[in-house]
Amino acid sequence: MAGLNPGIDLDLEWVQKVKVNLPAVKKRADELKTKRTVKKQWQAAWLLKAMTCIDLTTLSGDDTFTNVQRLCYKAKHPIRADILKELGMDDKGLTCGAVCVYSARVSDAVKALKAVKGEDIPIASVATGFPAGQTPLQQRLDEIKQAVSDGATEIDIVINRTYALGGNWKGVYDEVKACKAACGNAHMKTILATGDLGSLVNVQKASLVAMMAGSDFIKTSTGKEGVNATFPVALTMVRAIRDYYHKTGYKVGFKPAGGIRTAKDACSWLALMKEELGNDWLTPTMFRIGASSLLGDIERQLFHYVTGRYAASHELAMA
Repeated sequence: MAGLNPGIDLDLEWVQKVKVNLPAVKKRADELKTKRTVKKQWQAAWLLKAMTCIDLTTLSGDDTFTNVQRLCYKAKHPIRADILKELGMDDKGLTCGAVCVYSARVSDAVKALKAVKGEDIPIASVATGFPAGQTPLQQRLDEIKQAVSDGATEIDIVINRTYALGGNWKGVYDEVKACKAACGNAHMKTILATGDLGSLVNVQKASLVAMMAGSDFIKTSTGKEGVNATFPVALTMVRAIRDYYHKTGYKVGFKPAGGIRTAKDACSWLALMKEELGNDWLTPTMFRIGASSLLGDIERQLFHYVTGRYAASHELAMA
């Protein structure tokens, strides 16, 4: 992942000046989602790129070592070997961007990745009372430290929505900064839970505050809200990233999560990143997609491109 964002002092004047042109954002979002398509070999290339940016995720109450083991094997071998050979990509060492699990499953992920010689694949752990974040701050910080101690190299935290909805941006800043300190050398992704924030103005304010506090990535959602990753929200967040970069010189990554399930969706998200932030953000170090079922559809589409037919369910391994 890219270098750590050191953050800056809280600039409340900048935060309070935030305005969002909602009709313009919605129009641009519709353009990106419906008018940017790629076909044939270019689509195959984009799908391989999207695959390398996936945080392959399992965040279920019934997660076990077996679930995590299967997840890690799939992250190491995301596409069938014969498909990659036909595409001329079998010697590139392609993997998913990371695996993402609950903090209690981090040690399982370490063991499972070691077994498949995938130690270079980052392990992301959700923390800080995910998904609600409604636990005392010290407990949230302790959870981060435990996950890092167990082997997590990336931590996905959630912001305090109570503070955000009440306009207590200093409170949000102080807590995110404390979480960043607890992460140590692990990279920190900050989940804004945009479906809970009420308006795009709050989304942009939360984005700026999270970056000022040192977030290395900002992430749309936990995947557990009623509304998760949408294009208007994403546009608001990536433009905040652009503004922060222009003002500070620090690059911050972006991670949409929740509801991204199809190969077509993945191409649309790549188009958004390319057009709004440029090629520097089209890498796993700056862009991740939080998903559990997306990889299956990407592999299915690549199978179709190579063979001319769609695979039966038993022909592709579960993610």
